[in-house]
Amino acid sequence: MIWDWSSIGSLLAAILFLRTAYCDFLPPEFHRFISFLLRGLVVRLINDAKILIDEYDVATCSANELYSAANVYLGARCLDDAAVVRLTKHRESPLPAASLPGCHTTHDSFRGIPLRWSSVVVGQERSSYPFRSSSSAAEQRSLELTFHRRHSQVVRSAYIPHVLEEAERIACASRERHLFTNRAEIFGDDHRSLWSPIPFSHPSTFDTLAVDPALRDDIRQDLLRFVARRDYYARVGRAWKRGYLLYGPPGTGKTSLIAAIANLLEFDVYDLELTAVHSNTVLRRLLASTTPKSVVVIEDADCLLDLSDRKKKKNKHDDEDPGSKEEEEEHTPASNGFGSSTVSLSGVLNFVDGLWSSCVGERLMIFTTNHPERLDEALLRAGRMDRKIHLSYCGPAAFRILARNYLEAGEEHPRMPEAEALLAEVEMTPADIAEVFMRCDAEGEGTDAAMDEVVEEMRRRKEDSAGAATPPPRRVEN
Repeated sequence: MIWDWSSIGSLLAAILFLRTAYCDFLPPEFHRFISFLLRGLVVRLINDAKILIDEYDVATCSANELYSAANVYLGARCLDDAAVVRLTKHRESPLPAASLPGCHTTHDSFRGIPLRWSSVVVGQERSSYPFRSSSSAAEQRSLELTFHRRHSQVVRSAYIPHVLEEAERIACASRERHLFTNRAEIFGDDHRSLWSPIPFSHPSTFDTLAVDPALRDDIRQDLLRFVARRDYYARVGRAWKRGYLLYGPPGTGKTSLIAAIANLLEFDVYDLELTAVHSNTVLRRLLASTTPKSVVVIEDADCLLDLSDRKKKKNKHDDEDPGSKEEEEEHTPASNGFGSSTVSLSGVLNFVDGLWSSCVGERLMIFTTNHPERLDEALLRAGRMDRKIHLSYCGPAAFRILARNYLEAGEEHPRMPEAEALLAEVEMTPADIAEVFMRCDAEGEGTDAAMDEVVEEMRRRKEDSAGAATPPPRRVEN
């Protein structure tokens, strides 16, 4: 067939006529029917199947673990043939991590099956809320896995579990632990910004803790027993979690113990600031957004929200007039003084031991306080606070650990017996003694000078306490 310009013009005119007739004269129902037939024809001609893996699960308002696992797997296994690779270097990581940039493709194979991974970024209309300006809120990221449809069963039942297992193994080999803190919720914000992470690199360990060795070993055995009893918790029907209450005077090592626990178990740490949580609903979302192998920490629980003992408050209010009671309730810590937070004691109790507390396994919940008597009994019961650990003033055993850590001084030091004897009469926290050691070491005075200084400090405190205990002399009137 020989085409000339007149034939081509006639063909284009016919196509335009048919298009106009199709769009203007045929009903919408016929359009949908034709589209359905065309899609079916394309599906039969193209034998590819696709699996979409979104970055976030909108239904549960949480991150998609499969998306994160696929990124780890691709970064370690499948990016050698990629035209473009994104590299990210974290502060504590020895090597950069690779990932697939948006709108790019790489390939993999499994049991002889060719597989194609594509990174998809879909732009969304930006929020009209003035506080929400992050670029991630305007993008929806996903991974697209393409393969021949006859391999669908193998990909779903074998390849996807293979990706999850490999990603977990890779992550454990190059695990970078994080310290998370919850961000203050802003009107219009979403689940993408519930927690803000930074690398966790606290140096505290159980060997450097200035606590009684018997207590230290007991805590360590309890923790190791907990992480090894996953099947036991499932058999007895309990959520795989454990609660600790650390209490004692300021400076006795509560925060250092938390860091040592995280380092021992290689857990992430979630530092929950309750005053930044606006409601019980947000508190549940924060809990659901945590990961396994984590420590959820609420420090100074008696100073944050109204978690005090309800019985004591009731007895106190019975002795007060109604006006003063209403005025006190208006300024309770639970409302932050402005009514911006509605987190209640019931919400915290459900957070610790309710149905939502079982949504993530292998987790510790640690509360710290300087005044345990101010907390409600319901928060302290077994099942919520499984262990109550009292960290008190420095004793002889803890002092020997401090001297070894800071001064490399052993029990044979001549000032050690005197210092241990004075500790039985004065109250000094491990933080007080550590500060004396650090001050002397910074001045280059050596071990002997540091021991002399700490003994002198103990003597001064003993004299001050004796003077405070002696009543002033009575004045004799003439």
